[in-house]
Amino acid sequence: MLQDYVKTVQQFVEEHHFGISFALVAGVGILALQRWKAGGVCRSKACLDGKTVLITGANTGIGKETAVDIAKRGARVILACRDLDRARTAAEEIRKRSRNGNVVVKKLDLASLQSVRALAKDVQEHEDRLDILINNAGIMMCPKWKTEDGFEMQFGVNHLGHFLLTNLLLDKLKKSTPSRIVNVSSLAHEKGQIHFDDINLDKDYDPAKSYQQSKLANVLFSRELAARLKGTGVSVYSLHPGVVYTELGRHFFPTMALWMKILLRCLRIFFKTPWEGAQTTIYCAVDENIQDSTGLYYSDCAPKEEAPAAKSDSAACRLWDLSASMVGLP
Repeated sequence: MLQDYVKTVQQFVEEHHFGISFALVAGVGILALQRWKAGGVCRSKACLDGKTVLITGANTGIGKETAVDIAKRGARVILACRDLDRARTAAEEIRKRSRNGNVVVKKLDLASLQSVRALAKDVQEHEDRLDILINNAGIMMCPKWKTEDGFEMQFGVNHLGHFLLTNLLLDKLKKSTPSRIVNVSSLAHEKGQIHFDDINLDKDYDPAKSYQQSKLANVLFSRELAARLKGTGVSVYSLHPGVVYTELGRHFFPTMALWMKILLRCLRIFFKTPWEGAQTTIYCAVDENIQDSTGLYYSDCAPKEEAPAAKSDSAACRLWDLSASMVGLP
């Protein structure tokens, strides 16, 4: 009976050898593609017991996955979010997944400078320390909206809100050294340009152009901030998380043509998961080997050369002065 079974299998293989070979090659190819798509993984085992970490926009996507990892390492995690109901739901999930009950929610609307100042005051008055600040929240390719203070929405949320928050928390970060600031940017910065003469793009608004400008601003801000904090014990990093399937595209997806929506869904296999997308953020936040490598730009848990426009010290300084003026910093 066993011989008959073996003979049947051999006959099947001989008759379908081409199809079986194709399936094997395709399977290996898909596995290789999945590994390539996943990118780098943070291997650090760093413990964060006694540390406090604040993450903006941590109720969903890579921010939430970052929060889970940081909480598993023992840190007190502050979720700074606009939607408190969703943030509280996320906090409960993070507590369960990490088995760390020290996960708290604080209100932050990056489209409101008043909200940014209120959060900073809360942290200064009620938190003993702040070891890691992760500027993760963002908005992508939305219509021509304005923030509460009249700034173009993407530049206001992605850059100005985080610029003000970071500056207002610097004293707390300096008192908690060695500490870190992690700014989540994007590969989109490579096509960006800072429109100094029309920073709110009132003359020529385009969602993609605005997003690219805001992401370039993230990298330039990191560059100038690292220079200003040299020798203080506060390290600064910017990064590209990868192409990640999250809610970030919720503003432009509904406006796409049907064929583009179908194509995008088919291409999801090439996108990183939120967990995969969070790895470089986590790496920049905790890896022991880069503590002194301040001011660099990372992708897939490794240094990556930023675009030429992001290397301009004069542009970084000019952007700093403009941003400080816009948010009312001395």
